[in-house]
Amino acid sequence: MPFSDYLVFVDESGDHGLASVDPNYPVFVLACCLIAKRDYVEQVSPALQRLKFAYWGHDEQVLHEHEIRKPNKDYAFLFNPQRRAEFLASINEFVERAPFKLVAAVIKKIDYARRYALPVNPYGLALEFGLERLAHQLEALGQGERVTQVIVEKRGRREDDELELAFRRIRDGGNALGRRLPFELVMIPKSSNSTGLQLADLIARPVGIKILRPDQPNRAYDIVAGKFRRSPAEEIRGWGLKVFP
Repeated sequence: MPFSDYLVFVDESGDHGLASVDPNYPVFVLACCLIAKRDYVEQVSPALQRLKFAYWGHDEQVLHEHEIRKPNKDYAFLFNPQRRAEFLASINEFVERAPFKLVAAVIKKIDYARRYALPVNPYGLALEFGLERLAHQLEALGQGERVTQVIVEKRGRREDDELELAFRRIRDGGNALGRRLPFELVMIPKSSNSTGLQLADLIARPVGIKILRPDQPNRAYDIVAGKFRRSPAEEIRGWGLKVFP
C-alpha cells in the first residue's frame, strides 16, 4: 500500500486513569490533527519555527501547553504581562492559520466509570473514536486506499505497549466500521521536537475546558472550532467531536 498525502498527529489532555479522578478536570481528551504533508512542510513547520525564533532566538524549544499556563525558566518571559499577551496572540495566530482538520474525543471519566462495570482504558476508547472518524475523512479525500501514519509521543514502556495493542486492535477490525483501517502507528520521543505534536498539544486542553465549562470564555477553543471535521449540515458533534458518554 502506498503512503497517503496526509499525517495524523495525536496528543492528549488529562490523565487516562480511572482509579482517581481530578475533580477540577474529570475528562480525558484526545486531539487528532490531520494535516496534508505538503502543508506541513511548506506552511505549518516554518510558521512554528518563526514563532520560536521570535521568542527564544532558536527553534529547539519544545512548546507545551502546561508550561505556557504555568511557566518555568524556559518561559520566564511570560511573567511579563505584555510579553505574555504578545506570545499568546502569536500562538493563537499560528493555530488559526495552520491548515488542518481536527477530530477530538472527550471521555467524561466519572460518568464513564459509573455507567460501565468493566470500562476499557479511556485512551484506547478515545483513539477508537478518533480513528473511525479519520478513516471516513481520508476516504472523502480520496486517500482510503493509502497508508496514513498516526504519530504519537512515547510515554513509557508500559503505556507504549498498551497503546500499541489498542491501536492494532482498532486498526485490524475492532472498530465501528468492522474492517481494517489503513493506519500505521509511529511513536516518537518528546525530544524529537515534532511540530505536529506540539500543535495537537496546544489544542487538546481547550477542547476539554469547553466541554467542562461551556459558558466560560475560551478564546483558544473559539479558534480551533473552525478546524473540526463537520457533517454536510455543519454539525461538529459526532463528526469532528465525540463526547462520551
